[in-house]
Amino acid sequence: MATGKKYTAYGGQAVIEGVMMKGPEGQMAVACRRSNGEIVVKYENRLPLTKKYAFLGLPILRGVVAFLDSLVGGVKVLNYSAELYGEAADGEESLKDWQMFLAVILALFMGVGLFMVLPTVVLRFLPLQQLQSSLLRNLLEGCIRILFFFAYVTAVSYVDDIRRVFQYHGAEHKTIYCYEAKEPLTVANVRKYSTLHPRCGTNFLFIVMVVASLFFSLFGWPNLFIRVLSRLLLMPLVAGISYEVLRYMGKHAGENKIVDFFTKPGLWLQKLTTREPDDSQIEVAIRALQGVLPPEEVSNHV
Repeated sequence: MATGKKYTAYGGQAVIEGVMMKGPEGQMAVACRRSNGEIVVKYENRLPLTKKYAFLGLPILRGVVAFLDSLVGGVKVLNYSAELYGEAADGEESLKDWQMFLAVILALFMGVGLFMVLPTVVLRFLPLQQLQSSLLRNLLEGCIRILFFFAYVTAVSYVDDIRRVFQYHGAEHKTIYCYEAKEPLTVANVRKYSTLHPRCGTNFLFIVMVVASLFFSLFGWPNLFIRVLSRLLLMPLVAGISYEVLRYMGKHAGENKIVDFFTKPGLWLQKLTTREPDDSQIEVAIRALQGVLPPEEVSNHV
């Protein structure tokens, strides 16, 4: 399949029956399709914290900020798309601010608990007497962490609504690839591109799990309480380092064979989190990306 030729700062997220796209200067557009076939686009322009406060744009720290911002923003746009979908279905109300805050905290604790804390707890019950090396124990914990993630994504992919979200995820990647290749943003052009993208959030999560395994191994293999506490306290640093790795890979994918080699596992994992979209889903993704492009670029990509 074809892939894009240049690095851009545009990215996005699949939502319920739609796609959210973000630009480098804080532009955001959420395009969703109603049950009557109409595409609704919501626009927002919010200066990123890393541009508002220069020190937050420093390497590693910017990764922590980006991770938290994507988590909070992701919950907001998911809530908006669910509200729009529910409006067409049964008039459900959107989450209040305090409910959204709790949703973010719950998502954060579930993610850290399931993929960072639980694997090290599981090792407590395995016979590791013959495995004295702390490095090997940490690497084994990392393998269990990846297996947990693989099992979780595989399980949710059988849910029909999630499968449609994964299709929109594929449409998001294809559309960005088409833009990066400087081709007009038409359904036919977008269709030929890959659903797998090196800057995907799935790649980020995979990198986090690998970096965590290597980073935690530097602190040996203390008792269970210290291990759990260290994993929790060091997660922001792990996220920041992983973000820098993802940026580097995203910039040099397709240009450097070593980078391509280390990018492959994350791309393989995306085969679980993306699906081939239909033309109507691609159309939604195109509208979302057009919503964050400068006007002169929109005219050049139609």
